[in-house]
Amino acid sequence: MAAEVAFEMQRLVHAPRPLVWQAYTALEPLLEWFGPSGFTVPHSNMDLRPGGSFHYCLRGPTGLEIWGKWNFVDLREPEYLEVIIGFSDAKGRLTRHPMESTWPLQTLSCTTLREQGDDGMGTEITIRWEPWQATQAEIAAFVASHAAMQQGCNDTFAHLDAYLAMKKQVV
Repeated sequence: MAAEVAFEMQRLVHAPRPLVWQAYTALEPLLEWFGPSGFTVPHSNMDLRPGGSFHYCLRGPTGLEIWGKWNFVDLREPEYLEVIIGFSDAKGRLTRHPMESTWPLQTLSCTTLREQGDDGMGTEITIRWEPWQATQAEIAAFVASHAAMQQGCNDTFAHLDAYLAMKKQVV
């Protein structure tokens, strides 16, 4: 996929890589920070293995429910997570984006965690996200959404930062 199509973002968090890996791959920690501000995750299940999935419901402050599903492709603890992401219904069946009908039916997300700093207390998170088996219209919708994706990722990363700061205080 051409570089200008893919959405890529990096974030440095002040937490050891094993803690960041756990925050991404263990259900309870993930539910503490995952999703946009004001949303809860009232329903979820995870089968963490290649071929497994994370199926969830995000509930907004107005009661709007948005279901999604990650299909795990490649997991290399504690450094790499590759998933195919799509919106779904409550039974896990693939559906269209509830507010953008030309959004790709599925996207590929690759997350890399790299240790930063001599003390091992920093982790650089790199996310690369791109349309998966998409039409030209879906690719165009994805590219047109890069700014909104940046804002959404910044919001979610702020939740991750708060979660990691809390966990470091507990340890």
